[in-house]
Amino acid sequence: MFCSKCGTQIPNGAAFCAACGQSVVGPVPPAAGIPAAPLVAAPARPISAFAPSIYAGFWLRFVAYVIDSILSGIVFGALLLMGIAIVGFSSLKNLVQGSESPDEFFAPEVIAIILLIAGVFLIMHWIYFAWMESSSNQGTLGKMALGLIVTDLYGNRITFARASGRFFAKIITGLIPFFIGYILAGITEKKQALHDMIASCLVLRKT
Repeated sequence: MFCSKCGTQIPNGAAFCAACGQSVVGPVPPAAGIPAAPLVAAPARPISAFAPSIYAGFWLRFVAYVIDSILSGIVFGALLLMGIAIVGFSSLKNLVQGSESPDEFFAPEVIAIILLIAGVFLIMHWIYFAWMESSSNQGTLGKMALGLIVTDLYGNRITFARASGRFFAKIITGLIPFFIGYILAGITEKKQALHDMIASCLVLRKT
């Protein structure tokens, strides 16, 4: 340190210049035995709410679902035809024609086939929706066509587990009479259907 008046070097800790008597102005050292207060990082800024126009409304989501239903129906139909080809169309025809009464038609073999088809359809839908919505695309093919993405409440990409929870929560949504669980997507503040609320998800429009 040097004196601001005469330029003489001043030893550390000196209060006055030995040459001219000028007082030394500098930072005040902390008192002995008292550690200096650590620097505290500023708290993270809260994520602001999305603009109302970025939430996907009921009709956009409905059209996206129709597109997904058509595509999945085509795939499922192709798989069903493949299954019939493997089992044999004649075998299925004989099974149906051999049933002379409704009780015989609902034989254990027929019920097992129906349950198998329903199970395959459910698993196919689950994998499709959960995998696509948790992928980097953040949406099914229908949502991608309309520029929609599925996120958590902070706009982040969701996990496969959360996407699976959202898919199976649609079962609860479907149990509400008059499609009220789905209609909520058109009247709630964040355009959330019931299954979105259960899984803490949002459906947003890409900006």
